[in-house]
Amino acid sequence: MIKQSAKKMVSILFIIVLLVAMNISATLAAPAKLIVGTSADWPPFEWVDANNNFVGFDMDLMKVIAKIQGYELEILDIGFDSLIPALQSGKVNLLAAGMSLTEERLQVADASNTYWTGNQGVMVREDSELNIATALTGGYIIGAQRGTTQADWLEENLVQKGLNIKSLELYETNDLGIMDLVNKRIDVFVADTPAAEAFVKSNPIKIVGTINTEEQYVFYVQKGDPEGILPIINEGLSKIQMTPIWNNLVNAYFVGDLNKISDCYAKFGSLLAEDVEAFAQNLAQCMMAK
Repeated sequence: MIKQSAKKMVSILFIIVLLVAMNISATLAAPAKLIVGTSADWPPFEWVDANNNFVGFDMDLMKVIAKIQGYELEILDIGFDSLIPALQSGKVNLLAAGMSLTEERLQVADASNTYWTGNQGVMVREDSELNIATALTGGYIIGAQRGTTQADWLEENLVQKGLNIKSLELYETNDLGIMDLVNKRIDVFVADTPAAEAFVKSNPIKIVGTINTEEQYVFYVQKGDPEGILPIINEGLSKIQMTPIWNNLVNAYFVGDLNKISDCYAKFGSLLAEDVEAFAQNLAQCMMAK
């Protein structure tokens, strides 16, 4: 009888220890908060408005996901080329920066489900007579943001193949490249099409053609997803895409007037803490108002 009681006690203790260990593991795996690294120079996906708010399609997706999934959110503005190192070092645990899905990045990080697709827009000054062929092979200075897939494409398909370009200039931010294009320090600038379309709306430049790369945009987490963030993000994306929130954010940032963002965010940004559907609906209406 004593032996049976002892065996039962050992079994109970083992179960308790196992449950405690499982609870500790779950606690360690769950992130305290989502610390998002971005490069806030790339409308319509991410930038900083006149009131120092992080705005853009990516930024609002992160804010909405954090709200509906019950997580605290912190956003850090980091140079694009430093995003992967920041993720690897643990400075951030999630990247949201209009980043394309690439084999190189998948070697050091894990990716969410695809949430957007795009190509590369080739931009020149408004008064330029260049077309896409002459812009890319006519002996001109071409710019792109450092560390991006468009920079890689230009290097691999123009520079390494010996095509006629004067030089390839790489920039820490898209803003600097656009500024140099406008000020005639470079002749051509290449960026993902949604960003190119946004830059054209607010600068004396135009898109003369598209490089069809059909890139898939994803969010990245640390390799192996040690904090279990991917299910949080993928589930959040799935929830948003089944509601009017998704279409409203698309309309706000890809159809609406981006110049209105500071005023619209000042009016409706506070709704993010209360009602994300009302936020998205009001933001879209405000951004699209004539």
